[in-house]
Amino acid sequence: MQRLILDQDIKSMSEFRANTAACIHQVQSSKRPVVITQHGKSAAVLIDVAEFEAMSQRLELLEDIAMGESMIDEGKGIPHDKAKELILKRIAG
Repeated sequence: MQRLILDQDIKSMSEFRANTAACIHQVQSSKRPVVITQHGKSAAVLIDVAEFEAMSQRLELLEDIAMGESMIDEGKGIPHDKAKELILKRIAG
């Protein structure tokens, strides 16, 4: 995801309502999120669907890595050779 350009990517709620299609087009073409403000404070973020899916996948991978590290710290890991052996047995049938 591209970084915000503050003078282009922050819109008030009233500006967003008046120019919804243009805001969506901006997000899709720039791949940058748009921050929507309400009463001068950030209220929501509009992002492209593909960017959201990519972020979700990266987050899921990071959570899996963190869980694996936690399991290793708790002594629940298995040696590489043993893991390889178990996987090859599953693949073989």
